[in-house]
Amino acid sequence: MKSPIRGGMIGCGAVTEIKSGPAYQITEGFRLAAVMSRTYGKAEDYANRHGVEAFYTQAEDVINNDDIDAVYVATPPDSHKFYALMVANAVKPCCVEKPLAPSYADSLSIHRAFEERGIPLFVAYYRRSLPRFNEIKKALDRGAIGEIRHISWSLSKPANQLDLTGEYNWRTNKEIAFGGYFDDLASHGLDLFSYLLGDFDEVKGVGLNQQGLYSSLDAISACWSHKSGVTGAGNWNFGCHTRRDEVEIYGSKGHIKFSIFDEKPLTICDAEGRHEVFIKNPDNIQLCHVQHMADQLFDGKPHPSNGLSATRTSWVMDKILGRISS
Repeated sequence: MKSPIRGGMIGCGAVTEIKSGPAYQITEGFRLAAVMSRTYGKAEDYANRHGVEAFYTQAEDVINNDDIDAVYVATPPDSHKFYALMVANAVKPCCVEKPLAPSYADSLSIHRAFEERGIPLFVAYYRRSLPRFNEIKKALDRGAIGEIRHISWSLSKPANQLDLTGEYNWRTNKEIAFGGYFDDLASHGLDLFSYLLGDFDEVKGVGLNQQGLYSSLDAISACWSHKSGVTGAGNWNFGCHTRRDEVEIYGSKGHIKFSIFDEKPLTICDAEGRHEVFIKNPDNIQLCHVQHMADQLFDGKPHPSNGLSATRTSWVMDKILGRISS
């Protein structure tokens, strides 16, 4: 594609304020040229504050605009399929926020629409692009902890004020996020595990609503295997007394500990002993993800997070939640 790529953004929510929106403005070869929100004042305010020249209240005015070359869909998951298919029909590259869709079936539909048209589809599983997680991948690939045997992840947190008051939150509405915070948070880690350890093979899980605070699930446990022969286990509980986010990868000669969401040092125990590595995330956390999009669109270098990999993650999520059998 020719530089600069003029991007259009569908949705002006919190994720776009620091995490993603500015990344499209500071990455060489990209220019955020238009934004859209169904609320006129919100679209206008975002455009004014972020120096975006055009704003709209209708997605069609962005997606079908001849002055827009690519589209970023940054809306809640239940609308991803609707907007993404619209972008596919406009034959434009697209990045969709994670998860790709609320279900494996919808994710597969989106992936196939772009694949059939030969259009790049990216998904904002940006941890695949972050240096701190690629440091783990390098350690695993060079055999720092020997043959990989098992991975475990424990994520827990107390109910927040929004949960306790019963105010509306799409993240805990089962019609949008059947697994609740699991859909929003666990998808990041499970997608990363596929990147680090290879595709999942057998996946089983159980989910409950223990607190009764909202309609989605709030307690999920799972076990799985990767095609590489590595086993895995995870538990995600959103009604615990304390917050915890800890992943450990066990190998035949050592182990690695790290956090998915907390910006803590990586702890590597190998033949040389125990050592910590701290790698700071960029202020705009999707910056590396967007840079890798530019690398593919301009130089043909494959992006680590695409429609196929994200659809596989949706399959894992639905298997854990018992929504599909095969």
